Amino acid sequence: MPGLEFRRILCPVDFSAASEGALRAAAVLAKQLGGTLTLLHVDVVPGSATPEGLLETPPALAADLTAPADRPLVEWKALAERLGAARVEAVRSVGQPAQEILALARRERCDLLVLGTHGRTGLGHLLLGSVAEQVVRQAPCPVLTLGSEAAAAVGR
Repeated sequence: MPGLEFRRILCPVDFSAASEGALRAAAVLAKQLGGTLTLLHVDVVPGSATPEGLLETPPALAADLTAPADRPLVEWKALAERLGAARVEAVRSVGQPAQEILALARRERCDLLVLGTHGRTGLGHLLLGSVAEQVVRQAPCPVLTLGSEAAAAVGR
């Protein structure tokens, strides 16, 4: 399709099954299109998701609280490489997930976002909202979302 060259693919991951399916789809796309795949994990720590940053988390505390995400992110980067994505980078951020995803997509001028959705409905959706929904509404580029059923079928 002319004008749709997906060279910079961003795939946010939260280490859930839906997010693994999205990673698998993004890795296959990166391989087929010769693109760069960026995996992003956003750590939500106390104070990082409050309106207007009312509570600021000290950098040292944020680093201590987010350290456990290092290992899975490295493992997921290796998985993307095993699936054939030639250029994979893994990035971590601290804050509100949708805002961090959108900021990185804009900053890196991503061509495509690939993300899994948890499919929350009812009270869970009302209370927690949907990161995917927020991203789709504000994304600076096309967004491919995979629900849990589709995500489970990718690359298996």
